[in-house]
Amino acid sequence: MSVSTTHLSYKKLEDRSRIKNLFLRYFLYTVLALFAFYFIFPLYVMLVTSFKTMAEIRQGNLLTLPGQLNFESWKVAWGGRGYGAGDTYLRPYFWNSIKMVVPATVFSTFIGAMTGYVLTKWRFKGDSWIFLFLLFGCFIPYQAILLPMARTLGVLGISNSILGLVVVHSIYGIPFTTLFFRNYYVSIPNELIKAARIDGAGFFKIFFIILIPISAPIIVVAVIWQFTQIWNDFLFGATFSFGTSAPIQVALNNMVLSSTSVKEYNVDMASAFVACLPTLIVYVLAGKYFIRGLTSGAVKG
Repeated sequence: MSVSTTHLSYKKLEDRSRIKNLFLRYFLYTVLALFAFYFIFPLYVMLVTSFKTMAEIRQGNLLTLPGQLNFESWKVAWGGRGYGAGDTYLRPYFWNSIKMVVPATVFSTFIGAMTGYVLTKWRFKGDSWIFLFLLFGCFIPYQAILLPMARTLGVLGISNSILGLVVVHSIYGIPFTTLFFRNYYVSIPNELIKAARIDGAGFFKIFFIILIPISAPIIVVAVIWQFTQIWNDFLFGATFSFGTSAPIQVALNNMVLSSTSVKEYNVDMASAFVACLPTLIVYVLAGKYFIRGLTSGAVKG
């Protein structure tokens, strides 16, 4: 076989490989675009409907843009109609969720970091069993802890309160944050901790001065996970609170299901968008750090 024939055959194989890779790339982009459309389309319908008047909604076309932007539905969803008793709106319950989410996220993240630190850098007899039991907590369904947690909150005297919801979400989130931090701290060389102990650093100094500054990626993961899980939770809020202490997801459910003479779909859609807006902001601003933080401790070294 001549050199020219060999070169021609190699070029054909190269062209086929390039065409195949190009086809696979466009196929992948098409599939991803379809999935993106599948998830974004309901958000588009919700947002567009929230700016329409009821007259436009009754025309039946959900996909058309509003003739003019109508902010009245957003005002009603946030601040109500102002007629006193029976007026349902989201503003006080939105701040209830803020008061619940922030301390619960901070507390569960801190305890998870501390527990992961102990289980990896201060090994003791039976630590693997403790981690196993904590890991088991990640798979306990919400419904399994409702009755014992309700009894515990009653004994502590914090049932039907924001503090009670903070306690519930913190306890339920600790197994997850412990798992995140434990897997991350395993990748940190033990020699670093031993050297710090030789230099006289104690338990808390090693944790706050050495580990916390290099734990930013996994802290972001834990915060995003806990924030979205706690904010979107409905079951704990509906079970352990009612009335003025309820979080926004419970208030949203009550607002949508409240019976009026005319069902105002624009107000319902605006209310739903207000309820999901914080998690959307978190994912848009910090979503790229979530996967980066999860994989940062995957390779030991």
